[in-house]
Amino acid sequence: MGATVITDEHALDGGPGPLGTTYGKMMMWYFILSDALTFTGFLAAYGFSRFKFIETWPIADEVFNHFPFLHGVNAPMYYVALMTFILIFSSVTMVLAVDAGHHLKKSKVAFYMFLTIIGGFIFLGSQAWEWKNFIKGEYGAVETNGGSILQFVKKQEDGTYKRVALADFALTLPESREQLDRNDGVWFMKESTLPTYSVNEVVQGFKADESILVRSEFINAEKHKTVLSREESLKKLQDAKYVVEGANLVRNEYGHKLFANFFFFITGFHGFHVFTGVLINIIIFFNVLLGTYEKRKSYEMVEKVGLYWHFVDLVWVFVFTFFYLV
Repeated sequence: MGATVITDEHALDGGPGPLGTTYGKMMMWYFILSDALTFTGFLAAYGFSRFKFIETWPIADEVFNHFPFLHGVNAPMYYVALMTFILIFSSVTMVLAVDAGHHLKKSKVAFYMFLTIIGGFIFLGSQAWEWKNFIKGEYGAVETNGGSILQFVKKQEDGTYKRVALADFALTLPESREQLDRNDGVWFMKESTLPTYSVNEVVQGFKADESILVRSEFINAEKHKTVLSREESLKKLQDAKYVVEGANLVRNEYGHKLFANFFFFITGFHGFHVFTGVLINIIIFFNVLLGTYEKRKSYEMVEKVGLYWHFVDLVWVFVFTFFYLV
C-alpha cells in the first residue's frame, strides 16, 4: 500500500484553514456559536416565563435600586448600568491589546490586558455585591398559603406609596420559635435560617399601625403593584404563612419565585464565564510578560482570548437588556 501524502503543509499545525483563519480561531468561533445558543435558550425560557406570569412579575426598578455607600437612596438601575459600562470598556481595552499585538508591541499588549483584567475583577465584585443585596433583601414581605407575596407600604404626602420594612412596624413578642430540622425527628422538613420576625409579630404590628397597607404582587393597569385597602389588607394577612426576607431558590420577597431562580441561574452562569475569562486573561498576560508570543512573532493567542471576551461582553448586553430593562 502506498503512503498517504499530506500536500497542505498547514493541515496539522494550526495554520491557515477555511477563509484564511487558523485552526485555533475556528475552534473558538465554534465554541462561541454553541455557547451563544445556550444563552439564547436561557433568555428565551426567561422571556416565556415572564410573559406567562406577567401580572405577578417583580418590577426590576424596585429590585435593583441600590448603589454602594448610598444607603436608602433610590437609584434604580444606576449600579447595573455602571457595571455594564465597565464591562464594555474592558472590551475596548481588549481591542487595543489585540491591535498592539498585531504591531508586536509587547509593553502595550501587557498594559491593555492588565486594564482588561482589572475591569473583569471590578465587574465580578460588582455582581457579587448585587447578589448580596438581592439575597439579603431590604424590606421583607409575607407569603400566604397560596404562595402570594404581600409587601407593606405607607402613603406619602404626594399620594404615592413607599415600601415599609418589617423592622419599622413589626412587634417583638415574648414567643419562642424553634427551627425545624431533620435531626429533631422532622425527617421530611428542614427550615432555613429563621426570619427576624414571626408571622404573628408582623400581623400584630400591622394591626397596631393603621397607616400601613398591604401591596399585592399583582400589577395594575398603571403598571404599579396593587395597593389594598385597610380592610382588604387585614383579610389578606389572615392567610399569612411565612415571613420572607430577601431571596433564595425557594421563595423571595420581590414577587414570583421564578424571578429569583432565573436571576441566580442566568447572571451566575454569565458570571462564571467572566470569571473564566479573567483567569485566561491572567495566563495570557503572564505569557506576554515572559515574552512567549514575542518569540513566536505572533500574538494570536491574545486575539483568540479577545474573541471570547467580546462574546462575554455581548452576552451581558443582552442579559442587561432583557432581564433588567425590558
